[in-house]
Amino acid sequence: MCSQDKGESEMMQYTQPLLVHGALPLWFLIVALFIPRIALFAAWLEGNLVPFHLFGWIPLVLGIVVPRILVLVLIYRDQGLSVWFLIHAIVMVAVWGGVSGRQVRRRRRDDW
Repeated sequence: MCSQDKGESEMMQYTQPLLVHGALPLWFLIVALFIPRIALFAAWLEGNLVPFHLFGWIPLVLGIVVPRILVLVLIYRDQGLSVWFLIHAIVMVAVWGGVSGRQVRRRRRDDW
């Protein structure tokens, strides 16, 4: 095995975790980080959620009330504990924890 082949195999080893190997498309995983409701709706329209058998009221309520949890469930059912699951979990904690939780108080004319 030459050194070039060894370098290529090492490169594939590092890029492999970000590749999608399940039923969820890459566009869904990226868009769901920023706008999960719209990503879920678009995936539903395309028929990408059919393999997950999301029937009944529970997935509908999760998709409306807490879509990030439904996205995590979909990723876990599709890929297990993968890099994408961890990325979405960190984003969920950051959004719910309020990383930018400071409120800027607007000044009114009376405050001057």
